[in-house]
Amino acid sequence: MNVKKYFVRALHRLQKGPGYTYKELLVWYCDNTNTHGPKRIIKEGPKKKLMWFFLTLLFASLVFWQWGILINTYLSYNVTSSLSIGFKTMKFPAVTVCNANPFKYSEVKHLLKDLDMLIEAALERILQPMPGNSSQNTSLSLNLELWNQIPLVLIDEHDKDNPIILDIFESNRTAEGNSLASEEKKYKLAVKLCSYQGSNNCTYRNFSSAAQAVSEWYILQSTSILSKVPLQERIRMGYQAEDMILACLYGAEPCNYKNFTQIYHPDHGNCYIFNWGMDEEALNSSNPGAEFGLKLILDISQQDYIPYLSSAAGARLMLHQQKSFPFLKDQGIYAMAGTETSIGVLVDELERMGYPYSDCTNNGSDVPVKNLYSQYNTSYSIQACLRSCFQNHMIEICGCGHYMFPLPEGVNYCNNEDNPGWAYCYSSLRSSIRQRQICIDSCKETCNDTQYKMTISMADWPSEASEDWIFHILSYERDMSTNVTLDRNGIIKLNIYFQEYNYRTISESAATTIVWLLSSLGGQFGFWMGGSVLCLIEFGEIIIDSLWITIIHVISWCKGLKQKRAQAQYPNAPPTVSELVEAHTNLGFQHEDTGAIPRDEALHPEPGTPPPNYDSLRVQPLDILGPDSDTE
Repeated sequence: MNVKKYFVRALHRLQKGPGYTYKELLVWYCDNTNTHGPKRIIKEGPKKKLMWFFLTLLFASLVFWQWGILINTYLSYNVTSSLSIGFKTMKFPAVTVCNANPFKYSEVKHLLKDLDMLIEAALERILQPMPGNSSQNTSLSLNLELWNQIPLVLIDEHDKDNPIILDIFESNRTAEGNSLASEEKKYKLAVKLCSYQGSNNCTYRNFSSAAQAVSEWYILQSTSILSKVPLQERIRMGYQAEDMILACLYGAEPCNYKNFTQIYHPDHGNCYIFNWGMDEEALNSSNPGAEFGLKLILDISQQDYIPYLSSAAGARLMLHQQKSFPFLKDQGIYAMAGTETSIGVLVDELERMGYPYSDCTNNGSDVPVKNLYSQYNTSYSIQACLRSCFQNHMIEICGCGHYMFPLPEGVNYCNNEDNPGWAYCYSSLRSSIRQRQICIDSCKETCNDTQYKMTISMADWPSEASEDWIFHILSYERDMSTNVTLDRNGIIKLNIYFQEYNYRTISESAATTIVWLLSSLGGQFGFWMGGSVLCLIEFGEIIIDSLWITIIHVISWCKGLKQKRAQAQYPNAPPTVSELVEAHTNLGFQHEDTGAIPRDEALHPEPGTPPPNYDSLRVQPLDILGPDSDTE
């Protein structure tokens, strides 16, 4: 009932119109507000009014300008980084060790036989100072099918505007073209990549050194050959754990190759991970120092390296978190043969703030790229995302996957027979800045990450005085032979331990909060205008009153316009109710136009009983109602 009365009074208020004008409202606000400037405007003389009006307008502009800066600073979501050092029992990192050479040459020699003959003949042609019959006769017995798919060529740059492309196995080459050792050094070795065999749509990958060109060419060719070999066969051709891991000791507890988890890595073949945490709980380190870390003795069997595939000899190792995939090519380090390598570890824990402060992810579920490394049951990382993104683009554009990355279901690796132009497509995709930027924009950093900082030192091992008995013992333990089967070129000793028993935490926090924003806004308003939150409420009140006055004026204007339209429809007095009733019941009734009859000739009313006063029933407009109607 009270609500109904409220709306009735509001309707009557609309009928009456506003009780005060804009000027009266503004004067009332200036006289009652808590800010100091508006009061002086209405109470001072003309000159001071003008001065205070200018000062009030200036300071109000400064307040709004400062507010804009503060709000923009808050919405930028800046962060501050803090560094803290803590002490606790820490998990020992997962340690991945691989051989720099992915396969034993004795196991893959039959697969690479034709390729090795090609590269040997090509090197003979490249390095031969004068043309000879031996190389030409040798080329006749070569299987040039691999060569024609991805050939090596010489680029004659004596005339830089018109370089000449020379195939290495062409028989009509000149003596000057046969040698890269010419004094002018105007020849470059390049890899020719075409969209398909015999196509003119080709590109040339130039190299400043022939060694780089030969290595890249051999990797492309061997990738095509090995991609057709089943995974289990590739694992068998690699280095086995019992042959590679000769000794293991963690703290005071002995360990062996059975404590390592084997995975196949495309770059390094069989790799072995200690303390990965997949099947067992991760190990903790009780104390810092070399005596409480991991000690390994490895044999890399350097004499069985593939000569043209692996130019570096040693072990590749990496420290990483449990249940994360090791990307050794980007984050791993080498351990040199014939040395004892000590690695002191410091732990840094990174804690990033999520959206909207940074574009990071907790588990990769909000990343639009399908993680191909999830088949290893490993956690998300930005390296896995970037490689998965590249492989997805490779499959979409080239129609096959690259050998160095995991494959989704239903897709095969690229090779020269099934995909003749895969090398051209792969090279174009790898050098494409646009494709690279798409992957960078799609992938996100992890919000929480652990990084291991390493301090590395090396010494010759074993020493000349002790190498005889050490090699005898290790050879007997591995091969059950009294003969020495190991040498300095293949033996590596590793010591991995926590250098200090503390960790550093680098965490992010919001540089600006809502409390900071409100206090800064209030401080600027109080400094320039002497106001507070109540002043803002007063200002909001006057805005609401102004809107209410405007609404009342608009309604009154619309009502007046409606009345004018009604008066235009009836130029004389509107018909009475009796006339309207008579016109409805008597079809022959016509309203008399009294305005057309002269005053003197107007008919006098006939005597008799007067008709009822129907005019008293006429509905009167609302604007002529008395003021007492508001109180009814």
